[in-house]
Amino acid sequence: MTLVPRVVVVHRRTELDGLLDRHGTRGQAEFFLRTRGRTLADVQARHDAQQDALQSVHAAIPADWRRGDVERGDLYRFGFEPGDVCVVVGQDGLVANTAKYLDAQPVIGIDTEPGRNPGVLVTHRAGDTSALLRAVVDGAAEIQPRAMVRATLDDGEHLDALNEVFVGHSSHQSARYRIVVPGAGEPERQSSSGLIAATGTGSTGWAASIQRERARAARLPAPTDRRLAWFVREAWPSPSTGTRLTCGDLGARDVLSLVVESDALVVFGDGLEVDRLTATWGQTIAVALSTRTLQLVS
Repeated sequence: MTLVPRVVVVHRRTELDGLLDRHGTRGQAEFFLRTRGRTLADVQARHDAQQDALQSVHAAIPADWRRGDVERGDLYRFGFEPGDVCVVVGQDGLVANTAKYLDAQPVIGIDTEPGRNPGVLVTHRAGDTSALLRAVVDGAAEIQPRAMVRATLDDGEHLDALNEVFVGHSSHQSARYRIVVPGAGEPERQSSSGLIAATGTGSTGWAASIQRERARAARLPAPTDRRLAWFVREAWPSPSTGTRLTCGDLGARDVLSLVVESDALVVFGDGLEVDRLTATWGQTIAVALSTRTLQLVS
């Protein structure tokens, strides 16, 4: 017997939730906000917008379908199933946070604050949920595959990200490593503020800010390109370290390698430092396109 579809709704706690946890009462939260030139009314309005969107999304799920609900902080321990339809309710970044835990499940991004969010990944309104769910289950939805980037340690540990991965020191110290770039000749020892490798989805964020500051920079990929752009941040020239290999492209079969020459370097994706890999002296970090893609319902 074929299982009925399961819809998993992903959300994150609002700023108001966090303020009440921290300050205990609405009055204390309001006082805190006033000291920062803000009002509780604005925070409450954003909270209400998310709650309204969540209510609308839940109401759109057919009564005989299975349901799941997960908050961002619990994603790492939530058991997604192969046939799930994932509905992300919130900001673009929440789609990125969710993507690393999926394996080809379609994702519907619901924008809770149209006009305030960029809406690059959360492209739909809550009122569209019912029609979108039916289209996905019927195979009629338009799916836009988005490339992901993977960092793999030589012990087999790996981490996927939708926007970019960062490799660097866990503090503000220089990261030391030997970089090996496909087709670029000899490896180079470097001391830098770290390296990022970005997908087309991430090309409007961190990577774009780096590219704008450089006269010589890699061409950023488009959102659906199977290509990565990589950048070394603030490489330092010295008698033992160089600045020749500081940006470039990685195609579908290319692998960029970093051999760690610091006590330890960390690897994290999409700004989530708490979910990271640690590579110690002598370990190799391989950066390439992931075998997984985000299946975004467009």
